[in-house]
Amino acid sequence: MASPSLEPYEDDFRLEEACGVFGCVATGDWPTQLDVAHIIHLGLIGLQHRGQESAGIITYNSEHKEFRKHKGMGMVNSIFKFDTLQRIKGEVGIGHTRYSTAGSSSLINCQPFDVDTIHGRIAVAHNGELVNKNSLRLKVLEHGVGLSTGSDSEVITQLLTSSPPEGEPDGPNWPARIRQVMKQTPTAYSLLIMHGSSMYAVRDPYGNRPLCIGQLINAASVGAKDPEVEGWVVSSESCCFQSVGARYYREVAPGEIVQLSKNGVESMSIVPRLDEAPPAFCIFEYVYFSRSDTIHEGQMVYSVRRRCGKQLAIEAPIEADIVSTVPESATPAAIGYAQEIGIPYAEVLCKNRYVGRTFIQPSNRLRQLGVAKKFGPLVDNFKNKRIIIIDDSVVRGNTIGPIIKMLKAAGAKEVHIRVASPPVKHPCYMGINIPTREELIANKMDLEHLAKHFGADSIKYLSVKGLLSAVMEGISKNKKEYEKTNSKSRHCTACLTGDYPVSLDW
Repeated sequence: MASPSLEPYEDDFRLEEACGVFGCVATGDWPTQLDVAHIIHLGLIGLQHRGQESAGIITYNSEHKEFRKHKGMGMVNSIFKFDTLQRIKGEVGIGHTRYSTAGSSSLINCQPFDVDTIHGRIAVAHNGELVNKNSLRLKVLEHGVGLSTGSDSEVITQLLTSSPPEGEPDGPNWPARIRQVMKQTPTAYSLLIMHGSSMYAVRDPYGNRPLCIGQLINAASVGAKDPEVEGWVVSSESCCFQSVGARYYREVAPGEIVQLSKNGVESMSIVPRLDEAPPAFCIFEYVYFSRSDTIHEGQMVYSVRRRCGKQLAIEAPIEADIVSTVPESATPAAIGYAQEIGIPYAEVLCKNRYVGRTFIQPSNRLRQLGVAKKFGPLVDNFKNKRIIIIDDSVVRGNTIGPIIKMLKAAGAKEVHIRVASPPVKHPCYMGINIPTREELIANKMDLEHLAKHFGADSIKYLSVKGLLSAVMEGISKNKKEYEKTNSKSRHCTACLTGDYPVSLDW
C-alpha cells in the first residue's frame, strides 16, 4: 500500500472543541459590588483552549434594566480591556469563546446571541452542534423568522421565542420554553440562557457536552465552616473556577434545567432521553479537549489520562530506554505508561511557546521548518537510545511524522509511537471538528504501513475497551459523588466506533 506524502507541519489538523461557555450571577442585594463582567472575562480566559476565534459577553444591568454587550474576533485578552469591562457592568451575565463548526468564522457569528421576545430580551450561549440543525433551521424559516447567521446557536435562540404548547397564563414560563426546544433536538448542547435577573444552565438529555456549577466564595470567609457565597458561576469546565475564586459545586445533569439567580440555585426540570437510552458524554473530553485539572463525572481529567497511559502499557508494551511525549497534552499518559512499564520518563523536545501557526510562508523551505521552529530536540536525553513517544490522538497524522524524523536525525536509535486513545475513524456531528472519513489517517492504511509512513519503528493504539475502563475506574471510585447528579456513566465513542448515540436523520 502506497503511503501518502507528508503535508507541511503548519497545515496539521488537530481536533478542536466547538467552544466554551461561562456565566455568573451575583447573590444578595442588587446593585452588587461583585464585578460580574470581570469574573466572566477571567472564566473565558480559563476556557481559551476550547476556542480562539472569537469571544463575547452579555450582562444584565439591574439599575438601568438593560443588556450590555461586547464581542470581537480573536483571543479573549485582545477583545476585553479594562474600559470595555467597565462599560458592561451588571449583576448577571454570560460569555462565550468560539471555535466554529457550524457557521463561518466571522463577527456576525460571535456569541452570545440576543433577541427580543414577547417577555423581554434574552441572550443565549451555546456549546455543541445540533444533530438535526438543518431541519430545525428550515422550521424556523418556514415560520417566517429570518436568520442572519449560519450558526445553529441562532436557531436555538429563535426557537426559545415561541410560547410553549400549554401557553403561559401566569406569565413567562422559561423552563417550559426550554423543555419545548429540548424535545425538538436530542443533542448536542450545553446552553446558558439569560433573561432579566435569571440565568438558566441547560444540558442536553444525553449530556454530550460538559457543564458544571461553582460557588463564588467571599474572600474574607474562605476557610470558614460556612463560607459566604456571593455568587454562582457556570462553566463548560471546572478548571477556571479557582482563578475566579469559586469552588466546584456540581455538574449539571444530562437533560437538566437549572435556574441561577440572586436567590441561589434551583433545579427546575430534567428532560428524559428517548426510549431510556443511556447518556453519551463525549469521551474525547477526557482524551484531549478538557484541561487536565478539570473535573468530569467526579474525577480529574489528569488522572484519567494517566490511567490511559498505564492501560496502553499493558496492551502495547515495547522494549525501550525512555518514555516521552510531544509537549504537552499527552504528558499524563506518558507518565502513566512509564510507571506501568518501569522505564524512565524523560523529555526529548523543548517547546517554543511563542511560535504560532505560520503556514503562510514565502518559500517551501521556510514552511518545512515548522517543526524546527516549534520544537528543539534535547539530544543529550535520547542520543543512541530507544524512545517510546506517547501521543494523545492521531487524526490526520501530519504532526507526528516530522517529529519522528527530527528525533532520528538527532540521534535516536529507535522511535516507537504509542497512542493513548483508539484510532479516530469516523466524523463527529455533535460539535467536534473532525474531518471526513477520507481525511482520517486511520482509514488510509494498516499499522505496519502507518509506522513506515511516519518513519517510526512501530505504532500501537489504546483499545476502545481500554479507554472505557480507564474512564470508568475513576467513576466507580467516586460513585456516590457522581450519583448526586442523578446520572449514569456511559460515553459517546462515535468517532472511534461509528456507533452514534442518536440517529443522524433525527
